[in-house]
Amino acid sequence: MAANLDPLRVTAAVLLGIITGGILFLIIAMLIGILNDMAHMTISMTTNVAENIFSAILLAVLIIVCVAGFYRKVATTPPTEPEPED
Repeated sequence: MAANLDPLRVTAAVLLGIITGGILFLIIAMLIGILNDMAHMTISMTTNVAENIFSAILLAVLIIVCVAGFYRKVATTPPTEPEPED
């Protein structure tokens, strides 16, 4: 891992992880809703986080995983530097 990380790259990784986790949550919740409607089942997974603890846990897990993944990518990838001109 890089010894000194650029704060801008870390901030970008965190923001991108939060956005990606939120989008993945919405996609998964939509797929569960479609499955619930097609099978006429009562799966208790909604997009209303205040009403359902399982969706809150799913959202938190997805955001944490995405932020950790993007942070790991930033930490293991060296920053790009322009090539010196001769």
